[in-house]
Formats: sequence, structure tokens, C-alpha cells
Amino acid sequence: MSSSPFPDAAPTAGPQVGDGRNLDSILRIPVLVQVVLGSATMPVANLMKLGRGAIVPLDHRVGEPVDVMVNGRVIARGEIVIVEEDNSRFGVSLTEVVGPADPDQNG
Repeated sequence: MSSSPFPDAAPTAGPQVGDGRNLDSILRIPVLVQVVLGSATMPVANLMKLGRGAIVPLDHRVGEPVDVMVNGRVIARGEIVIVEEDNSRFGVSLTEVVGPADPDQNG
């Protein structure tokens, strides 16, 4: 006997929770994914002087892993790559997935 509230519903092939509820609606929720190349701290006076062509040095160095964030939380680290199909775009190759107990995790 099915535990579904819809007794005549056909079983689905998607991921399911132990009670049989389909997670399809949860898997469709959009999340914001950001790759953080680095950051900088500066006084407002210096910020006001920035203009076109200004360079802001970041705290990360070339070759250091970048943080991959989802909805403001670090979930992975990786390295910047050029997308092969389109050399005008960047991507990130994941090198480490951050676990929930990782002390370096933000938030």
C-alpha cells in the first residue's frame, strides 16, 4: 500500500524522501551561486577616488583556490578555468567540497 496522498498516482523515478514524497519541487528551487576571487578593505576616501581603469588589489593570489558560495555560504573551493566551448567565459573547477563542520566555512 502506498503512503502517497494520491492513491492512484504512478510511482516517480525522481529522488524521494523515506515517506515517499517527491523532491522534484525542492530540486527546482533556484539558488545564487557566486565565485569569490578575493576581497579588499579600503577607506571610503580611497573608494571615492576609484574610476575607470583603477586597479583594486585583492587578498587572493594567482593560483590560490577561490571560494564557491551558495546563498552566502561557502560550499566548495576551486580553481578558475576557461570554458572550452566558449573562450570568452570563465568557469570554476571544484577541487574541494566544504563540509558543514569545516571551521573555514562562512556563516
